[in-house]
Amino acid sequence: MAVTILHTPNPAPAALELVTRTARGEFDPRDGHCRLHHKRPLSREDLEQLRQRCDFDINPLPAEFEPAAVRLLISDMDATLISIECVDEIADFANLKPQVAAITAAAMRGELNFAESLQQRVTLLEGLDEAVLERVYSERLRLNPGAERLLAGLRKRGIRTALVSGGFSFFTDRLKQRLSLDYTLANRLAVQKGKLTGKVAGDIVGAEAKRRFLLERCEELGISPRQAIAVGDGANDLEMLGAAGLSVAYRAKPRVQEQAYIVLNHSGLDAILHLLDVAP
Repeated sequence: MAVTILHTPNPAPAALELVTRTARGEFDPRDGHCRLHHKRPLSREDLEQLRQRCDFDINPLPAEFEPAAVRLLISDMDATLISIECVDEIADFANLKPQVAAITAAAMRGELNFAESLQQRVTLLEGLDEAVLERVYSERLRLNPGAERLLAGLRKRGIRTALVSGGFSFFTDRLKQRLSLDYTLANRLAVQKGKLTGKVAGDIVGAEAKRRFLLERCEELGISPRQAIAVGDGANDLEMLGAAGLSVAYRAKPRVQEQAYIVLNHSGLDAILHLLDVAP
């Protein structure tokens, strides 16, 4: 029996009728969402049409997905767990946000080499006072909707949490402490005499490093990658998403939405709990 999640507790009658008619299934209301049980999986074409016509997220669960077996959730940071791209906000203090944001957006769409584009952006930050990082964290960084409820629900289930970012450790370190995350990995900005040098210290955390981080955490926990959920929004998340048992595109770029199994464009991050059948 196939299962499709409707990420809404009360779909409008017309939308519910459309979904049940298309999937030919039985409607099962749950806490904060609904489940549709049907004999045959939705075709890609049917799913895309439903997503276009409904104002809530619709996601079929993979037949092989075992919610009770999940032991790790690994998430990207910028524009996924948090609402901003930190490098863009840092650049704003140098009056360079439009230029840097354009490079960031192109990199996230997969149009630029990530490592080269990051170094290009970081170079533009040379000479900024290190105190700018604290201002971005305290004044501009906000969690995306549902982030805290998601993490609370995962802790309740004993599921470990990891944050991996092509952004900067200044922010992941603080979020790890604030949100009681288990693991983090990010790039480290080089600083000299209280100023950003325009360089990244050490190897750049890009797509392959994110994938490797997921696999290493699975090995450390003694679990299979099939027991991990990965969440991201940009092209540099694709390798990580492909290595996980279940991939989630959150407010993601088109290329990521095409390749991820789960797509969230309307719901908050706590909708991931629906996949585990856990009330937020």
